[in-house]
Amino acid sequence: MAPHLLKKLGLKFSLNDPRWGRGSQNDEQSSNQNGKQPSDGPPDLDQLWRDFNQRVNRFFGRRSSGGGGSSGGGFRPDMRGMKIGAGIIVIIVLLLWLLSGFFIVQEGQTGVVMTFGRYSHMANAGFNWHWPAPIQKHEIVNVSSVRTVEVGYRSSVRNKVPREALMLTEDENIIDIQFAVQYKLKDASDWVFNNRDKQDTIKQVAESAIREVVGRSQMDFVLYEGREKVAQEVAQLMQQILDRYSSGAQITNVTMQGVQPPEQVQAAFDDAVKAGQDRERLKNEGQAYANDVVPRARGTASRLLQEADGYRAKVIANAEGETARFKQILTQYQKAPAVTRDRMYIDTMQQIFSSTTKLMVDARTNNSLLYLPLDKLIAQSAAAEIAQPHAAAPAATAAPATPAPASTNSAASESQRQIDARSRESRDSRDREGR
Repeated sequence: MAPHLLKKLGLKFSLNDPRWGRGSQNDEQSSNQNGKQPSDGPPDLDQLWRDFNQRVNRFFGRRSSGGGGSSGGGFRPDMRGMKIGAGIIVIIVLLLWLLSGFFIVQEGQTGVVMTFGRYSHMANAGFNWHWPAPIQKHEIVNVSSVRTVEVGYRSSVRNKVPREALMLTEDENIIDIQFAVQYKLKDASDWVFNNRDKQDTIKQVAESAIREVVGRSQMDFVLYEGREKVAQEVAQLMQQILDRYSSGAQITNVTMQGVQPPEQVQAAFDDAVKAGQDRERLKNEGQAYANDVVPRARGTASRLLQEADGYRAKVIANAEGETARFKQILTQYQKAPAVTRDRMYIDTMQQIFSSTTKLMVDARTNNSLLYLPLDKLIAQSAAAEIAQPHAAAPAATAAPATPAPASTNSAASESQRQIDARSRESRDSRDREGR
């Protein structure tokens, strides 16, 4: 349509045309008729302008009434041509206006379409169209990217902003906090219509939330063991505030970049921290020593208690046993007092002599001759009886050389029999004297 229109206008825009700017063929003919030769010099601007006006007039239906334009008739309009030309121009303008309503939404973005400034609908990723301005317009919002707001610093922790970083704790101490808030958009329409200064809104909400959380926490808790908990509480509180504002933002993470006391009291605070660390170290050493000593003392006490319990049980059992034995002896004594008394005497003397050194003395003849100890003789005889089976095999090989040990054993047994006879006689004599 555009080339046809240009052709109808008679306009040529080719730079390779040697006659471009030199007038049309009709102009040359009119010049020849007037007796003028065509000029080979540069084009005349006035002539170009007249040619252009003539072509526009012919396009809108205006035709010349005579030659040379000397008559006062001018141009006569052609209504049909004017309507066609005006319709073509209107159609072209309308098409260009409608084409201006196409727009492209990239992946991860959302288009918010507004009709006379009011929210109309959301445009998804791809090729979209809406009524052109001033009826409708759109705004592209990136909902997939994660955005960051810095509070207390700018670009680096060293570039601090004291007005945002300094805050008061519950125990009336001042601390310096720098943190970053990461968020993304969950509702593009709320983000566009409910926020005037979007970044500043997020920053002010973050600053308000951190001051509230720090204001109800102790300084040591914020500095050491409570950093993660403070960050979580700040994220939750920020999300509650932003949801109340219908801001369309979703908090994804709150990162503590730096938490420390103010620079003016940093040295004193470091000394206090070192003192606290020394205190904890000494407490740990004392606890370790107590863990080493107390279990051993408890073990010793338990062992002594168990030994005491065992000794008590032993004494009680022995006492009960002696009591039972005494009752049995009493019963037997009541039945045969003399026999029981003699038996008790013999048992007692046996217990006494079993652990003492015994010597035989001839008290009747007042002889001071001392015999060998009886216990030594008994021990020698017992040792000889034990060694006799082991020496049986060597004794069989050495046949005639062994009469002496046999005579020694017979002598020992004879002396033992004499001692037993004497003991029985002395016992009988004592019994008779007692009776």
